[in-house]
Amino acid sequence: MASEAPHVVGLIADTHGLLRPDVADALSGVEIILHAGDVGGDDILDELELIAPVMAVYGNTDDPYDPRLSAEIVLRIGALTVHVSHGHEVGRPTPERLMARYAADVLVFGHTHQPLVERVGEVLVVNPGAAGPRRFDLKPSVARLVVRGTVADVDLVPLQS
Repeated sequence: MASEAPHVVGLIADTHGLLRPDVADALSGVEIILHAGDVGGDDILDELELIAPVMAVYGNTDDPYDPRLSAEIVLRIGALTVHVSHGHEVGRPTPERLMARYAADVLVFGHTHQPLVERVGEVLVVNPGAAGPRRFDLKPSVARLVVRGTVADVDLVPLQS
């Protein structure tokens, strides 16, 4: 029996109107890009669409009435449920706060600008870090989520500062 091909998903957050040139290489070959908010305008979404289809949520600096942005995204990838939100809606987002509010196999958020990959029981919680303007002495990054059936793994991909 042939196994299902892996699904590769690009994760990005906190672009704040800046799309670094190396994002295209970092997310090359992904099936879809999930943006976890603080997009910073339609130009960012248009540029990301040149790489792969994009779904995005609004962050605390985005217009919540922008028709291209949602409050949350819930989708099935392989055999797993993936939830994306910015995280500001839970105050200071932590894996525990996000898990208390949302039920999914993979929780993706932004807001803190701090990259995070943490497994809490069976749940994978991911913040791809901030891909936009450098803040808080953190290096910019994105992530690649790979789903194989019921298993999800993620790699953080640093971007040039």
